[in-house]
Amino acid sequence: MMLHIPEVLSADQVRHIRTELDRADWVDGRATVGDQGAKVKRNRQLPEHSPVGLKLGEIILDALRKNPLFFAAALPKKTMPPLFNSYEGGEHYGLHVDGSVRNLPDAPGVSIRTDVSTTLFLSAPEEYEGGELVVVDTYGTHEVKLPAGDLILYPSTSLHRVEPVTAGARVCSFFWSQSMIRDDWKRSMLFELDQNISSLRARIGDTEEVLGLTGHYHNLLRQWAEI
Repeated sequence: MMLHIPEVLSADQVRHIRTELDRADWVDGRATVGDQGAKVKRNRQLPEHSPVGLKLGEIILDALRKNPLFFAAALPKKTMPPLFNSYEGGEHYGLHVDGSVRNLPDAPGVSIRTDVSTTLFLSAPEEYEGGELVVVDTYGTHEVKLPAGDLILYPSTSLHRVEPVTAGARVCSFFWSQSMIRDDWKRSMLFELDQNISSLRARIGDTEEVLGLTGHYHNLLRQWAEI
């Protein structure tokens, strides 16, 4: 399941983060990937332990905790501290799949399984040319270029790439979540059920049928969740 979630960050939050990132020290993005990724990756990132990055990441994590749509779609058990990257001058990231396990930088010896990948856009589309996130899944190839403050989430099992940025700079945050629901098809089914229940409640209230569907949702979550 791919999902666009708008306005995760406010315009003021985006401006603040961009101002701090403009003053930060960036490094070669190949430092954070294995041999395969290094062959196709050309960008810059903040180091995982960057004090600036960790501080800005907390702003994003706080926004995610307040966003019911992100929770409903990802059903996160753990979320990595957000990282930050920048592409310009033809930089790109070729077709790849994210690593299945990531170490938590703030918890030595603790790892998460990457079930859900997220890219949060911090540059407006008109600020740069190219730089589309291209996700390849069972249903085809999808190009994504969102307003600043919006995010896209998608299964970490998906092949994806970032097209070359031919003008301007594409600045984003990216991170992974381990979901309480390991399988994407189960997460998708629960998300669709959750959204339909919410729509029905808004239209007709807590009828007996709505309460019955809500019970089914929670019983499925109880059956499948790994906590």
